[in-house]
Amino acid sequence: MQNDRRFMALALSLGRRGMGRCWPNPAVGCVIVKDGRIVGRGWTQPGGRPHAEVVALAQAGAAAQGATAYVTLEPCAHYGKTPPCASALIGAGIARVVSALQDPDPRVDGGGHKMLQDAGITVETGVMADQAALDHQGFLMAHTQARPLLTLKLAGSFDGRIATASGESQWITGPEARRQVHAQRAVHDAVMVGGGTARADDPSLTVRGLGMSHQPVRVVCARKLDVPLDGKLAQTARDVPVWLCHGPDAPDHLRHSWQDLGAQLVEVPVISGGQLSPLPLLKQLAALGLTRIYCEGGGALAASLLSADLVDHLIGFTAGLTIGAEGTPGIGAMGIGRLAEAPRFNLKETRQIGADILHHWVRA
Repeated sequence: MQNDRRFMALALSLGRRGMGRCWPNPAVGCVIVKDGRIVGRGWTQPGGRPHAEVVALAQAGAAAQGATAYVTLEPCAHYGKTPPCASALIGAGIARVVSALQDPDPRVDGGGHKMLQDAGITVETGVMADQAALDHQGFLMAHTQARPLLTLKLAGSFDGRIATASGESQWITGPEARRQVHAQRAVHDAVMVGGGTARADDPSLTVRGLGMSHQPVRVVCARKLDVPLDGKLAQTARDVPVWLCHGPDAPDHLRHSWQDLGAQLVEVPVISGGQLSPLPLLKQLAALGLTRIYCEGGGALAASLLSADLVDHLIGFTAGLTIGAEGTPGIGAMGIGRLAEAPRFNLKETRQIGADILHHWVRA
């Protein structure tokens, strides 16, 4: 039905409001409709609760009796910190539930739909499933692949350089592109960089200029924890979470120093060449609840993630200037001898952002 798609599209747009704020829970949207009129709407709240259905039911009140609920993911069926959303829908007297996708979480996985059907509620699934799968991609991957969605962002010159030979990098792209980066950070659970970037740029990795109080987790991959203890990340570790991913050989005194500053440490195996093993790295972060990670380099970390085929979205901001071969490349050595070995991506979008070009690619 056309109306089903219209209301599901609204539920999806509501669900996106929770992106980056509700991990490890999915960013679900819900719309309740009675006699063609919207009587309730909701999305998963910061921290993951209350869930979208509960918010929408509270807004609908008695009007939920006999109404249709549009939900972007199967209502949960298990008792956690809150009762099941399926029970809430049943208790409110909902007559019909339209959901986009089945939830792969083994605690749900069809159980929510069955609870509703057993209670006599009509259940229809698969409405706008493709769009819902994109919106929930990180959550789905966390449960089916045990790793989060990974977006790699690179901002550089026309010839692919991210700094001059002297290390100057601020600013290659313009203010409009930088503002767009902050907006992209805001819809991810975490922002991740390598130790070299943390040392060279002393970044804060926060969302700024958008009037937001929410901040993503800041993840730094530094095998030996050699990130400045007097830098911005260290100074703000108690205000905005800092997670440091390190190798088994990280010195004890640095472990203690960072823990004293309020950082969380994540030990990761090391592969040949001395780098953190990329897949175990992502799996550890998924186990800690992260579902969507926005990686901003640097070159060595980007190369390791690309070589391991772990990049799901590739976003580039390209400026109209050239730096030359002596500049710092955006991606480190990958050991590729033939084009057939190079990871391929499909173009999703390209548009102008101020004086720069944004291009968004997805894994082929």
